[in-house]
Amino acid sequence: MARRANAATPVALLPTNGDAVAVVAKFFRALGDPTRLRLLEFLLHEEHTVTECVARIGLSQGRVSTHLGCLADCGYVQVRRAGRHAYYQVADPRVAQLVLLAHALAADNHAALCACHRIRDPE
Repeated sequence: MARRANAATPVALLPTNGDAVAVVAKFFRALGDPTRLRLLEFLLHEEHTVTECVARIGLSQGRVSTHLGCLADCGYVQVRRAGRHAYYQVADPRVAQLVLLAHALAADNHAALCACHRIRDPE
């Protein structure tokens, strides 16, 4: 059976050793928390302060700051400091593509995801 030619640029994959796979798994774990995903979605189109993020997400400032710190440490968002304020924004436009793709895939697989008992819902 002939393979269909792909006109898109080939994707550079990580080496197949265990460490590289663990890094990709960690990449997805950072997105696996609903609060972090909501923060990313809020930051997709413009930068926001922690106070604005708190108002949008509805959690304490400390919890929101912890999640923003995680997103920053993992490279999803970047912070710009101006005086006493910190402004967060998505660090890479591919994050928006990833979030939109995740929503589309989740919508297409909604029934299967809801029926999955192997992955627990967050508590």
